[in-house]
This record gives sequence, C-alpha cells and structure tokens, in this order.
Amino acid sequence: MRYLKTGTTYCFSPPIMIATFFIEIGLAVYVAWRYRLNEITRLAAALLLLLAVFQLAEYNVCEGSFGIDSLDWARLGYLAITVLPPIGFHLATKIAGQKQLVLVVFAYATGAAFALFFAFSGDGITSPACLGNYVIFKSAPGSVLLYTLYYYGWLILTTVYAFTRAKAGVASHKALALKSLALGYAAFILPTTAANIVDPSTISGIPSIMCGFAVILAIVLAGGVLPQYYRVTTLEGLISGKTKK
Repeated sequence: MRYLKTGTTYCFSPPIMIATFFIEIGLAVYVAWRYRLNEITRLAAALLLLLAVFQLAEYNVCEGSFGIDSLDWARLGYLAITVLPPIGFHLATKIAGQKQLVLVVFAYATGAAFALFFAFSGDGITSPACLGNYVIFKSAPGSVLLYTLYYYGWLILTTVYAFTRAKAGVASHKALALKSLALGYAAFILPTTAANIVDPSTISGIPSIMCGFAVILAIVLAGGVLPQYYRVTTLEGLISGKTKK
C-alpha cells in the first residue's frame, strides 16, 4: 500500500486507479438498474464493467492483492481492455439501428485472437511495472505494432462511424446518442495521443494512460449516450403504457 501513503497523488497513481474502479463499477451497476436489460444496455454495462476490471487489475499490479502476482493481474487487465473495441463498435451499430454483421464479427475475431495471445503466450505480457504515475506493460516486440493498429483502428473507426451515422438522418434520439458516443471516444483518444506526443516515453504506458482518461467515456456513456437514446422511447412508453425497445 506504499503509494497510498506518500502524500502525493499522480494522474494515474494507485489511489486514482482504485477511485476510477469504483466510479466505473458504480456506473455499470447503475446502468443495469436504470434501464431494461436489452442488447444495448448489456453492451454498455459490459464496457463499463471491463473498464473497471482493467483499473482493478492495474491497481493490483502495483499493490499485489489477493495472492495473485502482478503478471497475472496484467494479463487479466489486458484481456479486459482487448475486447473493449469490438464491444464499443457493436454498441455503436446497435444504437444506429444497423447490423454491420461482417464488421462486428471481424472485430470480435481480431479481439479474440489478441486475447488468446495475451492469455496463453509466454511472450504475450512480460514484466509489468508500476511507476507510481502509471503502469507499463511489456509485450513481444512484434505484437506491439499490430496491437496498436488493432486498438486505435477500431477506436477511430467507431468514432467516425458514430459521427457519420449521426449525420445520416437517423432518429433524433439516436443521432444525439451517437454524437455523445463519438465525443466520449474522442475525449480519451485525443488526450492520450497528446500525452504521447508531448512525452514519447509514455508510449509504453498507453493502456494505463488511455484507460485513465476512459473514465470520461464511462461518464459520457452512462450520463449522455444512454439517456439520449432512451429519451424518446421512455416518452413513448409513458404515452403508450409500455417502453419501446
């Protein structure tokens, strides 16, 4: 618990990690309680839950809790964040009312491939280290570029897709939800990229830094995306006596 006693709180230090965990797990519980459990709600809750799992894993890389070593915590954290991009893209298509089956299946397939690599390859995750300000994760050199392309590729595609579909004449509540989702994604992609440009040494800490900013996405998802999406359906439900999915 050494980082909790220094008197100094850094941007992505263990106290912030555990606080972020409680925020994200609280939002996941709120979403599951507040909205009827349909596909959109389940995908949103899964995003929030997996973000929380990463924060808990990252915290325990630093603190080594529950008798699990830091390497296993790092693997768990990477598994959690690896499936986030496919779920986020899937959520965007559902909000837009499109299937996009080929792209969704491809997203999950690529995510599963990386998840299996990190879970079972000895070179998948090696030597995680807590720097006090953020956690760095080392992986097989050949996988870093591919994983970066996978991760940023799906995040950017989801952002662009959500924004363009919002402009494509969908119902107003869907358009507002998609715009909120695009802004939520941009709110953690851009600061992370800016941090890496200002200080290139932070590149090895991208997962930690990105998921630190991702709490913004979590708040936007629970406080903007879902309320906007369900705004019209809730009103229709009050009028008709039932909630339209």
